[in-house]
Amino acid sequence: MIVSYLDSKGLINLQTTNKQSSNNKIVVSKVIDGDTIDLNTGQRVRYIGIDTPEINYGKKSECFAQEAKEFNKSLVDKKEIKIEKDISDKDKFGRVLRYVYIEDEATSSAIFVNEYLVRKGYAIVSTYPPDIKYIDDLLNAQREARENNRGLWDVCN
Repeated sequence: MIVSYLDSKGLINLQTTNKQSSNNKIVVSKVIDGDTIDLNTGQRVRYIGIDTPEINYGKKSECFAQEAKEFNKSLVDKKEIKIEKDISDKDKFGRVLRYVYIEDEATSSAIFVNEYLVRKGYAIVSTYPPDIKYIDDLLNAQREARENNRGLWDVCN
């Protein structure tokens, strides 16, 4: 299964991971926080290249943590997604590392969720080489969010 999205460099075609076939829909079953989701496949996915404020259950959460979770939830919860692997498969906590895409129902084009969270000010860029495929797009989105005081760049500064 292939999905395309238009970034600053042009049209990019993406394939889902080997584990999924065109007959298996990947659906978000639960949003854990602003950058982590559970899938109907049983996988826990951590978005590559970004970091959102942490929700510290039982303690005070970081600034804008709940807002980031709720925005992520509004984007992906109970929706079909496409995922793209970079170099690493999992992080040290066993979470699957992926770029995440959803279909924009209004335009039928794909939204690059990792980048969108950064552009809207709900996440910051946080890279761990070798997983840096979209570093330029993410940094450009962060620059735009910061310059326009979006989200955490306004509230948490």
